[in-house]
Amino acid sequence: MIDLYFWPTPNGFKVSIMLEELGVPYKVNFVNIMKGDQFEEAFLKIAPNNRMPAIVDHDGPGGEPVSVFESGAILQYLGRKYDRFYPRDERVRIAVEEWLFWQMGGLGPMAGQAHHFVRYAPEKIQYAMDRYVNECKRLYGVLDRRLEGRDYLAGDYSIADMASFGWVASHEWHMISLDDFPNVKAWRERVGAREAVERGLALGAEERAATRALAEDEEAKKNLFGQR
Repeated sequence: MIDLYFWPTPNGFKVSIMLEELGVPYKVNFVNIMKGDQFEEAFLKIAPNNRMPAIVDHDGPGGEPVSVFESGAILQYLGRKYDRFYPRDERVRIAVEEWLFWQMGGLGPMAGQAHHFVRYAPEKIQYAMDRYVNECKRLYGVLDRRLEGRDYLAGDYSIADMASFGWVASHEWHMISLDDFPNVKAWRERVGAREAVERGLALGAEERAATRALAEDEEAKKNLFGQR
């Protein structure tokens, strides 16, 4: 059994999708980031950066429990353990890791900042909105060129695709029209049609609605943006 510490965000969906793709049993522990659950001492022992997702695998290396935080590290761990979606061939693995870290270091942080300044910031700062939305457009251009003539980012469907999918699924939040990026649009439809992806995205639907309802609450914003 794997314990998944989760809230329905693009980063959380990476791991829920991976677990659904693997078909392994897991238990969901909702970490309500709007109410400050991520600052609880028990969660910090698992995820010291007070960010979800995180997992505890009760059948870790040597049969002993192990905790893993950071979504990219979780995808790699699960890929290695179950020998799926993370190829052994070194040349292919390099490509998978390149696009995994591209998402971790680029698409995710830039889209997250765009979400903040466009939708949450108490003051509308035009420079900040333009800076992050334009960087998202640049990154979508990179992604679109990569997907030209390819079904997936690095050979077969892999953790690289799972990592980027949740963010692209939220493209409207960072002011992106997929009509401007036809290869990304086709990839998003292709990946989104997978049954495991549909199940992974459906996880926490009620909690996601609650998140949107709390989005204007000042205390929720303090919790969400780590102001504690």
